[in-house]
Amino acid sequence: ARRPADWVMAAITGAASLKPTLAAAERGAIVALANKECLVCAGTLFMRRAAEAGATVLPVDSEHNAVFQSMSCGARGDVKRIILTASGGPFRTWPVEAIRKATLEEALKHPNWSMGPKITIDSASMMNKGLEIIEAHHLFDVGPDEIAVLVHPQSIVHGGVEFIDGSMVAQIGPPDMRVPIAHCLAWPARMEGATRLSFDKLANLTFEEPDEVRFPALRLAKAALRTGQGAPTVLNAANEIAVASFIDRKIGFAHIAALVEATLEASAARGVLREPEDAEEALAVDHTARMLARDLLPEIAAKAFYQA
Repeated sequence: ARRPADWVMAAITGAASLKPTLAAAERGAIVALANKECLVCAGTLFMRRAAEAGATVLPVDSEHNAVFQSMSCGARGDVKRIILTASGGPFRTWPVEAIRKATLEEALKHPNWSMGPKITIDSASMMNKGLEIIEAHHLFDVGPDEIAVLVHPQSIVHGGVEFIDGSMVAQIGPPDMRVPIAHCLAWPARMEGATRLSFDKLANLTFEEPDEVRFPALRLAKAALRTGQGAPTVLNAANEIAVASFIDRKIGFAHIAALVEATLEASAARGVLREPEDAEEALAVDHTARMLARDLLPEIAAKAFYQA
């Protein structure tokens, strides 16, 4: 990250991305951000350091890239809200009881995107969308009430912006990460893309509100953003432990959100939710939250056993 490259892609998964991505930003590079966790863990710190160094942060995530492109159609002060879309994952239409009993194999069957296991599980729980809300808050300097999420199972409309005059601008494209990557590689110009959207795919575009009862991870992420300080850092750390435990078959799918919520409550009680002033402090909060989550894991696993 400290090598003299003008353009850096940050694609390391998890909180491990924070230090190298911050190092690239601090030397004023163009940082194409494909990792959301460094903004979730230390977004205020990261964006401040990037601004001080004159770095350019380009969002590679399809939803944030869509918002970034849409925002170019108006002044920042004229933005009413931004909209992030979600596929809904494999359990979009499942009743809550079925979701609670979902297996690892079922959670890994994403209907639209081909991704690694961690992000695929996050998509199934909708924690991925919760992390993206926090990321959007830092990238676009918008408050929690200015960020909306809509479930869009076709994954054709990736995100957009509503302006104060009622106009809405959205970016559409195939569910293929080569499109936002190409946009960031060529920015501010354009380059020839590797894929095209067939307009027959637009025959049926549907949207619905997310259900925070069936997908409590979304509620937890919104609450962490409103709490601020170190709460998003704890949220992310606890979720990484919870997802790994689910993949290792130590807990059930429903207990991912339960472990995250329990860790947030324990962290608040112990005064862990402080605002990180530097990368070391952010990683210290992350480390403490992981230890708390591991300590709480047997209790959550026991509840999973007795509820099975």
